[in-house]
Amino acid sequence: MYLRFAPFFLLFINGALLSQSYSGIVKDDTEKPIQAVEIYNSTSGQHAHTNSVGAFRFDGVSVGDTLQISHVSYYGEIWVVKDTKESPQIVLFTKSFDLEEVVILPRLDALNLISDIDIKANPVNSSQDILRKVSGLFIGQHAGGGKAEQIFLRGFDIDHGTDISLAVDGLPVNMVSHAHGQGYADLHFVIPETIENIDFGKGPYYKEQGNFNTAGYVNFNTKKRLESSAVKLEIGQFDTKRIMGMFNLLKNEKHSAYLASEFLFTDGPFESPQNFNRINIFGKYTGAISSTDMIGLTISRFTSEWDASGQIPVRSVERGDISRFGAIDDTEGGQTSRTNFLVNHTKFLDDNTFLKSSVYVSHYDFELFSNFTFFLEDPINGDQIRQKEDRIIYGLNSEYSQSFTSDIVNGNWQAGISLRTDQINDNELSRSLNRVETLERLSFGDVNETNLSAYTGATFELGNWSFIPGLRVDFFDFQYNDALQTRFSTQSQNSAIVSPKFNILYSPSHRLQLYLKTGKGFHSNDTRVVVSDESRETLPSAYGFDAGFIWKPNPKMFFNVAYWWLFLEQEFVYVGDAGIVEPSGETRRQGVELNYRYQPFPWLFWNLDANYTHARSVNEDEGNDFIPLAPDLTLVTGLNVQHKSGWYGGLNIRYLDDRPANEDNSIVAEGYTVADMNAGYKWKNVSLGIQVQNLFDTDWNETQFATESRLQNEFEPVEEIHFTPGTPFFIKGVLEYNF
Repeated sequence: MYLRFAPFFLLFINGALLSQSYSGIVKDDTEKPIQAVEIYNSTSGQHAHTNSVGAFRFDGVSVGDTLQISHVSYYGEIWVVKDTKESPQIVLFTKSFDLEEVVILPRLDALNLISDIDIKANPVNSSQDILRKVSGLFIGQHAGGGKAEQIFLRGFDIDHGTDISLAVDGLPVNMVSHAHGQGYADLHFVIPETIENIDFGKGPYYKEQGNFNTAGYVNFNTKKRLESSAVKLEIGQFDTKRIMGMFNLLKNEKHSAYLASEFLFTDGPFESPQNFNRINIFGKYTGAISSTDMIGLTISRFTSEWDASGQIPVRSVERGDISRFGAIDDTEGGQTSRTNFLVNHTKFLDDNTFLKSSVYVSHYDFELFSNFTFFLEDPINGDQIRQKEDRIIYGLNSEYSQSFTSDIVNGNWQAGISLRTDQINDNELSRSLNRVETLERLSFGDVNETNLSAYTGATFELGNWSFIPGLRVDFFDFQYNDALQTRFSTQSQNSAIVSPKFNILYSPSHRLQLYLKTGKGFHSNDTRVVVSDESRETLPSAYGFDAGFIWKPNPKMFFNVAYWWLFLEQEFVYVGDAGIVEPSGETRRQGVELNYRYQPFPWLFWNLDANYTHARSVNEDEGNDFIPLAPDLTLVTGLNVQHKSGWYGGLNIRYLDDRPANEDNSIVAEGYTVADMNAGYKWKNVSLGIQVQNLFDTDWNETQFATESRLQNEFEPVEEIHFTPGTPFFIKGVLEYNF
């Protein structure tokens, strides 16, 4: 086996000795290193991009070669090589967004260009906007604003994160064996103005991504430094108030530190006030402690409390018992908090090699009161449930990366390891009364879950082709101590899974990329299910492929079209009467998606994302094989303006089609079309604007479930749609000052 690959290694070593290395650094006009700058050698056809300290490197460069340097946030630069031994420091200047500057490099994450473009053309303005910047992703809120959003992507009702891996600066967001549901992912600890870019990918094709990476993954990267300090005040309907501040503490060529904080309060449009409040504090330091070492330190604290009106049955509204914004049980609600400590370190071993590592610890608590079925189980006290936990997460990640070049093949390879341990105390599901009295504990105990993983992979570039194999191995140890048992006992189970990946790119120019992505992923099951029921899949696998292309037919347009297919060994289905998710059977999804960006004028930008999915259960008879709440057609489009005179604004529309709410499609969750608008003017350091949600005051249901429930005056239960109404017309003013 090793002899088979020996010629490639000999060519690599021989080519490395003969080639001429050329390296440099790209900075902005404030001396800030710029990451992810695209550098294209138009003479040789080679390409590169800058790393986290703005450095780039080419091999085989000759005097007279022309480098095209571009980034969506900066004016492009043409650099002619005059001396191959020089190490230039190239300065780029900030500019308004220009789609003409976008170059499609032969990289597996090239689709990240979509989110880079969108953030620049229409910046993130709210915690909901954070997730909506991922093309094709929809969200819904159904518990007073403090609960994690329900997520829809590629024909999945992902609930709160079962089939999508979410992270912030590499810090995992998904919670395994969570009290409310497997994979629960609450992003409310992120201050939206701190987001710099979004790294995302759809499908299970990425070796660095492990648990929950089936429909896709999203990693939000926060700013390493601020261009300026800022304070922002937002005031709107429903007693909505938000104050946000970001302050530079340290800013020079090698070191930066800033502090950000926000306070948000709103009663929402409901007849029973939400009394929702959230406090966020975020601090980050980034510095070059030597010529070869970069270090980052992040500390954050988040707390939130809220009341909720819950999901209401259609029959109560149609009979006039309550309004769309009324409640059957308005004692729902909860509280949650999270404290994060994260250290990142990058060590550059030489021009070709670096080691990137991180360690983190996070303390998290959660308490949620819900009532999905009202008086179905307990006709006297009602069916309110309490879900609670207290958790500490420890983890580390480390990746070794090395580039190589020869006369035949160029590329890089990586190897990484990670370790994560979740220690969950008092994981509880109880029946409760008025958020005060515990009537009965249904589940109560401690969870200790550990995930150890390793991966390796490479990129081989041969002419216009790129071959990207990868292999990942994950090992899980599940432990549970059931506190409801009279005798102490640790229930345990362990399991491992191997996930191969293989991707092929064909890039005949920097305006076109064709790709085929294939791979295997997985999502883990809840520890309590794993140790108590050996018939359940511990680590259900997902198998899929994407085939598509990214194309710039002219400098002002950007296309992505793809066909995809995904098979899951085990689905997870939301169960409203228990407030949990439970395993189901095998499923198959396939679909087509289109992403289009167009900038006819420097100040006008149009985006369009359309997705169609056919989702079915594999082992059910036709007609009874619908996957509840799986969306089949979604569309997002918008026009955004950023004029040099200072005026800015946008109109954005999102559409979600009707979808089955149960297995035989006899109950239908209604679709909706909602338009949002924003407008404003920026003068020097001051910006004044308005934001309008649901511009045309549409009656729409943000989240819907087919649930069997019984009201207090009913003798028989009824199964029908229960929903949380979407926000009506809502306007708020925004005042921001930069200094």
